[in-house]
Parts: sequence; C-alpha cells; structure tokens
Amino acid sequence: MKKILTILGCIILFAATSCTKQYVSPATTNQTVYANVVATDWKPYTDNTGKSSYTVPISVNLISNSFAQYGGIIVAISYDGGSTYEQLPEVYNGIAYSYTYNGGNVSLYAQSADGTTAVQPTLPIKVKIILVDSNG
Repeated sequence: MKKILTILGCIILFAATSCTKQYVSPATTNQTVYANVVATDWKPYTDNTGKSSYTVPISVNLISNSFAQYGGIIVAISYDGGSTYEQLPEVYNGIAYSYTYNGGNVSLYAQSADGTTAVQPTLPIKVKIILVDSNG
C-alpha cells in the first residue's frame, strides 16, 4: 500500500510541477487622435438648463455609435504644443473644461470655474483624444 501511495504521490507531484503558466496579453486596439483648436473655433452654447458656455465640436470618424456605447474616451488638452497635457475635466487659468461624445463627435466645453458664465479660450489648444476599446 505504501508503494502505491508513494508512486501516486510522485505522479501527482510530477504532473503539478510540469505545468507551465501561460500569459495571454490582450491585443491593444486603443487609438489616439489629435486635433488643434484655435480661439475662433469656439462658439457660444446654451444647454437645456439655460447655462452658457463655449463649445467646439471635433469630428472623430473612428467613434461609431457602437463604440460610443461600449468603448470609452479620454480627452486631454495642451497649451504648449503637446509637451504636457491636462486630462479633462480640468480647470486651467480659471476656465473649466469638460467634454461629451457620441458617434463621430467629441464636443469640448469651456466656462468659468464657478459655472456661472461662458468664457471663450483665447490660446490655441492641442487636443489628444484617446479611444479605449472594450469587449462590452
């Protein structure tokens, strides 16, 4: 009986130590789109609650309706040509920036930090839009 248990134990030990771990890395399908926004691109906007801001639409054909529902968008802005970025939402120089997105479009918004008045940005902005894919 001891021989059988010893042999069985050795087989189990051998089988357990011969297993190899296999790591499967998901394919990276994230994409980045850049856009340049100048001061004249901003247009006045009033939302359905009566709050005023300035907005600029950015066309992004990579955002399908399906992607808008199941994927994600990260937006960052740069005032120094892309050396440094600030992720939105963000308050920069007293201007509160935010964004929305839907199929084919990302819209940036700018207003005062307290949300009471529209403030038009006056400096050129480089915008980085990161499309994060999901298997949702």
